[in-house]
Amino acid sequence: MAKVTIPRDLTPGARRIFKEIAEEYGIDDPAGIRILYAGCMAWERAVKAREQIDSDGMMIEDRWKQRKPHPLLSAERDARAQFLAAMKALNLDLEPLRDGLGRPGGR
Repeated sequence: MAKVTIPRDLTPGARRIFKEIAEEYGIDDPAGIRILYAGCMAWERAVKAREQIDSDGMMIEDRWKQRKPHPLLSAERDARAQFLAAMKALNLDLEPLRDGLGRPGGR
């Protein structure tokens, strides 16, 4: 596997996810790298939306003092869905690659 350069514009948490997935599943082709990058960007958006929701609360007041769901709830949901879609597009096996022989643990 070729050494993969981790995008510097990702947050430290997203960089860690990028590195772990790229190394664990041997992702080093240009298309796979771009899909993984898009997934990590979506992960960042979900985390940032969650942080703001945690700060503001799940319900906010509009200008008429009516309580309504935080508008970032849908942004968080959509970003998580984008992350999962990227992982699905990478066609990752549930079982990570193994270097050694033998049956997987737990059987």
